[in-house]
Amino acid sequence: MTVHSLFDRSAAIGFCVNPLDRVSDRREDADFIARSLEDPASRFFAFAGDVPVLRKHGGGYEAAFTRADIETFRDGRQTVLLGLQPDGGAVFARSFDKALAEEIAGREDIEAIDLRSTAQRGLVPDEVLGELSCAKETLDWHNRHRFCANCGHATEAVSGGWRRDCGQCGAQHFPRVDPVVIMLAVDGDRCLMGRQARFPEKMYSALAGFLEPGETVEDAVRREIREEAGIACSHVRYFASQPWPFPSSLMVGCFARAIGDGITIDMKELEDARWFTRAEVVQMLAETHPAGLLAPKPVAIAHHLLKEFAEKGGEVVP
Repeated sequence: MTVHSLFDRSAAIGFCVNPLDRVSDRREDADFIARSLEDPASRFFAFAGDVPVLRKHGGGYEAAFTRADIETFRDGRQTVLLGLQPDGGAVFARSFDKALAEEIAGREDIEAIDLRSTAQRGLVPDEVLGELSCAKETLDWHNRHRFCANCGHATEAVSGGWRRDCGQCGAQHFPRVDPVVIMLAVDGDRCLMGRQARFPEKMYSALAGFLEPGETVEDAVRREIREEAGIACSHVRYFASQPWPFPSSLMVGCFARAIGDGITIDMKELEDARWFTRAEVVQMLAETHPAGLLAPKPVAIAHHLLKEFAEKGGEVVP
């Protein structure tokens, strides 16, 4: 983690803190990677499918395993060099078949717990959560890109797990993330939120949607709000960003100034959308809303957008 990141808004949001030196300049060094794999100081994250395996320790959980520990799990698939710890020790992620979760069920020393639950329950420190996010996204990319998109031939992982090469056509494939805008449309001391059918009961959140090719963040914010709720917007202000490893997105948080207030809901995307006063948002964050309405938990960037609005109201947009 670089020094300046300590002062970024993003540093207070789930999955954002990652202290590892990614050592991208050493990923082609096969000797370095081989030595690191055998180094007793190296640590490993294990995933059963896309679910982290955690060690139970002292009444809590730890995510790191030694090389000896990791070798007790059979049928490892993919190993990725995530980077170096501040003390110089290497950190790897290794994926296993999802059946591993069933094999270890009931064991007293380890447990498979999905990353969303791990984050919401605060089972590991923030910096480990960020490392697990990187691991999950990269391993998931490998699982979905075993064949060349150019010719269909099987690909091979190289460069410490940060590239896949096609031996047939020579194409090189690199991990990608999907950028998503997530935003609050603001009209004075009220903001626009919606809910999808899959949300927890009575929870409302900021609207969100994927960026499209050839589109700026600002245009995507305006388009998504207009498409999902029928509200036109003008000024857009960037707030913060968040890796979102479900499976591999970058959430770009923004505020937008609303023009007009007549909501037209896209029922394919939302089951409801409405304006919320600043006082209501304060209640939702505190879980004291008289109707029992709820905001997203602090692990999500939507929570921090709402918190900023609750503190500053319409001042969040120029």
